[in-house]
Amino acid sequence: MAYDATRKDMIIGVVGTGTMGRGIVQVSAQGGMQVIAYDEKPGAAEAAKEFIAKLLASQVEKGRLPAEHMQAALDRITVSSDLKDMAKAHCVVEAIFERLDIKQEMFARLDEICGPETIIATNTSSLPVTAIAAKSKHAGRIGGMHFFNPVPLMKLVEIIPGLKTEQWVTDALMTIGRRMTREPVLCVDSPGFLVNHIGRGMGPECQRILIEDVATFYEIDRIMTGAPGFRMGPFTLADLVGIDIGSAAMESMYQQFYQEPAYAPSPLTTLRAVGGLLGQKTGQGWYKYDAGKKIEPDARPTPSARPKSVWLRTSEHNQDLQAPFIEYLKSTGVEIEVGPAPSKDALIIITPVGYDVTTAVAELKLDAARTVAVDLLFGLKGPRTVMVSPATDPKFRDQAQGLMGHDGQAAIVINDSPGFVAQRAVAALVNVGCNIAQRAIGVPADIDKGAKLGLGYPFGPIEWGDRIGPKRVLFILERLFEFYRDPRYKPSPWLKRRVMLGLPLSAPEGLVRG
Repeated sequence: MAYDATRKDMIIGVVGTGTMGRGIVQVSAQGGMQVIAYDEKPGAAEAAKEFIAKLLASQVEKGRLPAEHMQAALDRITVSSDLKDMAKAHCVVEAIFERLDIKQEMFARLDEICGPETIIATNTSSLPVTAIAAKSKHAGRIGGMHFFNPVPLMKLVEIIPGLKTEQWVTDALMTIGRRMTREPVLCVDSPGFLVNHIGRGMGPECQRILIEDVATFYEIDRIMTGAPGFRMGPFTLADLVGIDIGSAAMESMYQQFYQEPAYAPSPLTTLRAVGGLLGQKTGQGWYKYDAGKKIEPDARPTPSARPKSVWLRTSEHNQDLQAPFIEYLKSTGVEIEVGPAPSKDALIIITPVGYDVTTAVAELKLDAARTVAVDLLFGLKGPRTVMVSPATDPKFRDQAQGLMGHDGQAAIVINDSPGFVAQRAVAALVNVGCNIAQRAIGVPADIDKGAKLGLGYPFGPIEWGDRIGPKRVLFILERLFEFYRDPRYKPSPWLKRRVMLGLPLSAPEGLVRG
C-alpha cells in the first residue's frame, strides 16, 4: 500500500490521555503533526491538554523552549469527545488500560471507524501485539508502538510488528516514531519486547546476590554506580519504577517464557509488593524517602588498619588488570612482596575474574585466613570491592579494607561470591542481551540502544561484552554455572560462538533472513 508517513498533513489520533497518552499527544504535536486526543472519561482529554500546556510553559520559563513553539504545538492538539473522530487520523495510537479484553474491544471499535489505510498502533508494554490484533478485521494494519514513561523525556520507542502486521505498517511506524522526535528500535513480538527483556539481566541477578547475603542492597547499588558507571543502582531503579510494577513484570516474563530459570521472580520483591512497600511513591521501598528524597543508609566506616606487607598473586590469566593496582599499592607505601610465597604476616591479595575466594584458596593452596580478593575488572574507581571467604581472619579483612580506602575512596567488603557483585551483574546483563540477539528479537545495535535510552545504562549489553571481552564474560558465566549448577547461568550460544571464532559480540549472524 502506498502510505506516505512523511506527509506534512499527518494526523495522529491518540486514544487514552492518561500519563502515557498525554505524553504521546505532546511529542506528536511537538514533532509537527496534528493530533486528535480522545478519552472516554469526560474532561480527561481537556485536562491532558491543560497539563501539556503547563509543562510546555515551564520549559518556556526556563528558556528551554521558544514561546512560539509552545503555542504552535498546542494549536496542533484537538480535543475530541467522540471516538468516531479517529476516522480523520492517518495513524491512531491506543494508550488505554493494560488488559487484553479491553484493548481488543477498543480495536474492534476502531476497526469499524477507521479505513483500512489507517494504521492502528498499541502502546502496550506487556501484552502480545498479535493477541491484541487477533480479533480485528484488518490485523495487517495493526502494530505495536511502545513508549516509555515519562514519554517527553524518554527518547526511545519500540516498534513491534505482530505476526500479521504488514511491512508497510512497520516501515511507517518507524518513520512516525522519528517524526515524534523519538529513537525507534525494531523488535519481534515477544515477552517483554526489547527493553523489558534486557531488564531481566542485571536487576534479577542483583536480587540473587542480595538473597545470598553477599552484600546489602545499598552496597550493591553503590558498587554498580561506582566503577561500572551505572547512573543508578538496581534497587534505586526499582523504587523509582515502583516495586509493584517491577514485581508484576518479573512474574509476567517468567510465566510467558514458561518458567525460564534466568527470569525467576525474587521473593524479596514479592514480599515488598504485597506489604505495600512500593518505593518512592509510598515513601518506602528498598530505601526510605523523606518528601520524595531518598535516605541513604550510612556506609560502614573504613578501618584504620593497614597490612605490614602485601603479597599479590600475579600468575593468573588477568595480569593485564593488575598494572594500575600495583601502582596504587605503591602509592600507599605498603611493602609489596615479590617472592614465590608470602611471608607469615603478609596480607594475601588475589584479583580473580569469575572465581570466589574459597575456590581460589582451595585451588591455589593459599592461607585462607589471610586471603582476600579485589575486583579490578572495572578499574579502581570507588567504591572498591574487597571480597572475603568464611575463613578470612577479621584482622586481615580490616587491613584489606583500610588499604583499599587509603586514598579516600570508599571500600566495600562483601561476602564470598563467584564474580563479586559487578562481574556477576554485568555478565548476566550481557548474557540476556546475547540471548535476545540469538533469538532475533532485536539486532545488536537496537539492543544496545534500547538499554541506553530505555534503561539509562552507560553501555548496552552487547557493548558491555565487547568492552570487557567476550572471553572474560563467558568465563564468568562458566564459573558461576560450575559453582551453582544453576541453568540460569547457561551461556548464550551467541556468546559462545563468537568467543570460539574470536569475533566481537556485535558481529551479526552469517545468514541474514529477509
